[in-house]
Amino acid sequence: MSNIINSSGGISIAVQTDITIVEQCNRMIEETIATFGQIDGLVLNAGVSMWARFEDIADIGFFKDLINTNYLGAVNCVHAALPHLKKSNGKIISCSTGQALMGFPSHSGYAASKHALHGFLSTLAIENKREITILEAILGWIRDTNLRGNAFGADGKKHSRPPKKHTKESVGLNNCVERILTAVKKDWRTVYIPRKLRLIPFYKAFWRWYLEYRADRVVKKPAKD
Repeated sequence: MSNIINSSGGISIAVQTDITIVEQCNRMIEETIATFGQIDGLVLNAGVSMWARFEDIADIGFFKDLINTNYLGAVNCVHAALPHLKKSNGKIISCSTGQALMGFPSHSGYAASKHALHGFLSTLAIENKREITILEAILGWIRDTNLRGNAFGADGKKHSRPPKKHTKESVGLNNCVERILTAVKKDWRTVYIPRKLRLIPFYKAFWRWYLEYRADRVVKKPAKD
């Protein structure tokens, strides 16, 4: 991606970073400031998932990987970038999930890590409301990524192939990116992709039983090509 940007007339640098290591996150931000002088936006997009019922898991050690990447990795990046974002009145864009707002079968550790991130960003939005803005992209099933194929299984190992195919209700990656960019331009605080996910808070408040029924059914339902 960096080469594409540079070859098309833009300026880009690629800084290899393990976001679970604080020092590497600090270095990434330092190199960015050294090159561009400021930071206007921080995109939190790194993530790792799982696909196993909790009772079937032999070793819960991989839950640490979920927390370290999905939550603490984001915290590391935000902590390093926040002073610079405040100077530029910048924006944090979090590529999150509907599972940050509700429980989801076979994704207990993933949902927990995303709940933590959601709570963290909600708090930051209050603490820094006059200096930065935060956009949370609440995503459903997104095609054309490796997230599902690299999900942890019950044995604690990553799947070599996706445990379940995407349904026709899933959203293509390019479409997802376009809608996030639209939300950034319009200065939204939340964008739901697909839009039906905006009903999660409503169902959770008034028809929790139906929300839980649908979540359980979606996981068990076979995909149709």
